[in-house]
Amino acid sequence: MTDTRKINRDSKEIALAKIAKENFSRRTISFYKYVSIDNPTILRDELFDALQQFNCKGRIYIAKEGINAQMNVPLPAWAEFDSYIQGIPEFKGVPYKIAREESEGTSFWKLTIKVKNKIVADGINDPQFNPADTGKYMTAREVNQAIEDPDTLLVDMRNQYEAEVGHFEGAHIMQVDTFRQQLSTVEDELGDKKNRKILMYCTGGIRCEKASAWFKHKGFGDVAHIKGGIIDYDKQVKEQGLENKFHGKNFVFDERLGERISDEIIATCHVCNKTKADNHYNCKNKACHILYISCDTCLEEKAGYCSTYCHTFARLPDRLRRPITRWQSHLKKKYLKPRFTKGGLRKI
Repeated sequence: MTDTRKINRDSKEIALAKIAKENFSRRTISFYKYVSIDNPTILRDELFDALQQFNCKGRIYIAKEGINAQMNVPLPAWAEFDSYIQGIPEFKGVPYKIAREESEGTSFWKLTIKVKNKIVADGINDPQFNPADTGKYMTAREVNQAIEDPDTLLVDMRNQYEAEVGHFEGAHIMQVDTFRQQLSTVEDELGDKKNRKILMYCTGGIRCEKASAWFKHKGFGDVAHIKGGIIDYDKQVKEQGLENKFHGKNFVFDERLGERISDEIIATCHVCNKTKADNHYNCKNKACHILYISCDTCLEEKAGYCSTYCHTFARLPDRLRRPITRWQSHLKKKYLKPRFTKGGLRKI
């Protein structure tokens, strides 16, 4: 179920042009809360109208189980925004995860609020599962201590392409591209580790809330997760002067596609498979649009395309490109969509 009756009318080009003229900064934030919402559609409409007035941009999912928001807020409207969100009974007390740097609107360019069946797609249909029975929280200081403990199994609850550009020391990374796939493979991949101390992490904490409960449901006895995810871990490390045990960049789901947590670059360009790089791009070939990592040299040589194939395709005359585009749209999941292999992009 998806309902987007309230929509934005401006094209991306027009919206970005308006943002470029702004004389104020925006604060990029994320927040979530698992809470019972009786009528998500009514709340969605009320949120859309209010946030439009504050000139907020972002992507928000609402479901009967709660809210999941990633957005930016104009700094001049911050106090009004905060008062409004905290004034909604269901969201009172919800904490914000604030991005490392204030931006000029580059994280989101429009406001989208959708009604969903769940705020995070998990594929769980077990009536005995209790999502409220979550694991315990750990602070950044406790996380660092746990990582030093050989009895701790650190589990990355993000997708493979997120973990590729940044992860904690010694983390177990599942080779999957969706949260749904992770949960479905927990017992097959980690079933023999049920007596270990499990510490999991994700970007801002929302996936770990549900994942920690799922691990407990599956018989794991000692389950914990990082309070506030990587975003809050980074904040606590800076504020408390702690050692940073996260290597690389934290992938984020907005126009920035990443926040640097450490100076290390741990990934490799998917195009040349040689140069260290951790900047993500979407291939300019709309029939491909694969998410890939590129170094500056390959980005310039391929003009923003993921491969010679896509770069050549873009230069074809329209009369030849149209039938190929239809062919690609039909077969892209089979031939184009695997994001990457350990050796880089899948070749065509």
